[in-house]
Amino acid sequence: MPRSLDARHERFDLNAPFRISRGVKTAIDVVTVTITEGSHAGHGEGVPYPRYGESVEASLEQVHAVRSAIEGGADRLQLLELMPAGAARNAVDCALWDLQARRSGISVAEATGLTQRRPIATAMTVSLDTAPNMARAAAHLKDVPLLKVKVDERDPLTQIRAVRSEAPKPRLIVDPNESWTLDLVERLQTDLATLGVDLLEQPLPANADEGLAGLRSAVPIAADESAHVAGDVERLANRYQFVNLKLDKTGGLTAALAFADAAEAAGLGLMTGCMVSTSLSIAPALLLAQRCTFADLDGPVWLKRDRPGGIREENGRLHAPERGFWGDL
Repeated sequence: MPRSLDARHERFDLNAPFRISRGVKTAIDVVTVTITEGSHAGHGEGVPYPRYGESVEASLEQVHAVRSAIEGGADRLQLLELMPAGAARNAVDCALWDLQARRSGISVAEATGLTQRRPIATAMTVSLDTAPNMARAAAHLKDVPLLKVKVDERDPLTQIRAVRSEAPKPRLIVDPNESWTLDLVERLQTDLATLGVDLLEQPLPANADEGLAGLRSAVPIAADESAHVAGDVERLANRYQFVNLKLDKTGGLTAALAFADAAEAAGLGLMTGCMVSTSLSIAPALLLAQRCTFADLDGPVWLKRDRPGGIREENGRLHAPERGFWGDL
């Protein structure tokens, strides 16, 4: 049966500025892919990220470049050869998963063996701001199970202490987004442990993380910007204790599952994360989160308007989208 592929740019406004060490955003731009075959349609979303040299325009070009192959019947495994890892392939891959579920009558959860529809504790993010503002934001999140605090290199201890002063109970991820130096990582070890930090995420620039090799860190360190695909595992294994699997980096759920297998085989712990995105990005990541120790999937919480029927966040826990939203019958 013939297929058709549609790819388009959509923009979603945020309900508050989202600040990290690299900048601030007030809206997100996503690429939405729909693949239709007969009466069935599968949907997927990717969030092009400038940090990786991506743009909406370039991502749309990548999708259009494989249109004839996809419309001719190319499957998810062939897609791995047709497109590079990144947001564009993520959108196509997840649309193919969704289409497969609707055509076969077998949900993506069943197909992957990740069938338990339980709420997932997600990191709720305190974005980078002045210490008093970060404390105020943390006060509203003091009862969630997991917090993530965005910091930079200027005064991270003050930032972390401000959050901890108002939210002493949640587990805590600290994310400098590549802004620290190795000297700063080493100097803050005791303080991070004292403040009850459970995970330090990508403290060093991805191209300068060799200094982490052999470091006896007081808290586990997770690779984010350094970790993209399964082929990275050998390089990461002696520098990090966790890897952050983001579908926009791996290029879809298919590659993310392979990356998870490789990481676990190398003794690395798993985390799954997201860009600020809609629930169409989070639905497949929510399945992957069932295999992970840490999940950071609060992207849709930052939106003024999410897609109808998407995930529901309740006190730091994500509930699966409505039946039929993505990957379900």
